[in-house]
Amino acid sequence: MRIFMTGATGYIGSVVTEKLLAAGHPVTGLARSDESAQRLAAARAEAVRGSLDDGDAIARGAAEADGAIHLAMDFSANAPRLDAIAVDAILRGLGAGGKPFVYTSGVWVMGSTGGHVVDEEAPVNPVPMVAWRPAHEDRVRKAEGVRGIVIRPAMVFGRGGGFVASLFQPDAEGVVHYVGTGENRWSTVHVDDLAELYVKAIEATAGSLYFAATGPAVPVPIVAQAFAGGAKLEALPLEDAQRTMGPLADALAIDCMVSGLRAIRELGWNPSRSRPWPSE
Repeated sequence: MRIFMTGATGYIGSVVTEKLLAAGHPVTGLARSDESAQRLAAARAEAVRGSLDDGDAIARGAAEADGAIHLAMDFSANAPRLDAIAVDAILRGLGAGGKPFVYTSGVWVMGSTGGHVVDEEAPVNPVPMVAWRPAHEDRVRKAEGVRGIVIRPAMVFGRGGGFVASLFQPDAEGVVHYVGTGENRWSTVHVDDLAELYVKAIEATAGSLYFAATGPAVPVPIVAQAFAGGAKLEALPLEDAQRTMGPLADALAIDCMVSGLRAIRELGWNPSRSRPWPSE
C-alpha cells in the first residue's frame, strides 16, 4: 500500500517512514525544501514538493497513493488554518474509494484528566492551544468515502530527540525547569512504538480512535530528570511560565493520564521499548 505522508521527515514522521518501508509500504512525502526532498530520497521514499498551505500539492500526493498519514504540525497561530487545508486536501485527493486516512491529534485535547487514567470514551476538554483540534478529528473520522482514523499520541520520547527532550535542556545557568508544582503526571510513548502503531492503524476500521501511550503515567519532574542529566531541577510557577511561553505553559501543566489498551486489543499493537526513568 503506497502511503502519502505530511511530516515524513520530522522527528516522528521519519520513524514512521522507516517502519512503513520496512513493512513493504512505499512512502511519498510532502517536501517543503530541497533538504527535505533529499532526506526522503536517502530514506528510499519519494517526494511531492509543497508546503502545508499548498492544498493542490497535498491533494495530488494523496490522489497518487493508496492511503495517507497526516503528521505535520505547525505550532504558530496559523496552525488551525494550515491543518484544515491539509485535511481538506487529503480528503479531496483520496476520493471515495475507502482508502485509509490516519490523522494525528494528541492527548492535549483531553486537558487534565482529574487524577484518573481515561480511555477513548472520555469527553474531550482541550487546552486552549489545541481547542480547534477536536473538530478536525471529527472531520476525519466522519468523512464519507475514506476510512478516517485518529491517533492521539501521548508525550513522545526516544532516539535522543523530540519535543519532550527539548523541553528539559539546561538553561544558561545550568538549570532545568518544569512548569507547575511537579505533582502533575504525563502519559508517554516511545517514538518507535508510536511509529509501529501508525503502520497498524492504516488497516483500522473507519472512525477508529486510539491513544498511543504505554506504561503508567509519570510525574513530570521524573521525566525532566531523565533528560536533564545531572543538572539542577527547579519548578517554574505556572504564572511565570505563561508570561514566557504563552498557551504552551497551560499544556505543560496539565495532569493527563490516558490508556493505550484499545490499540493493543484491537490492532495487536505491542509497545515494548524501555523508558529512561525508573519504573514505579
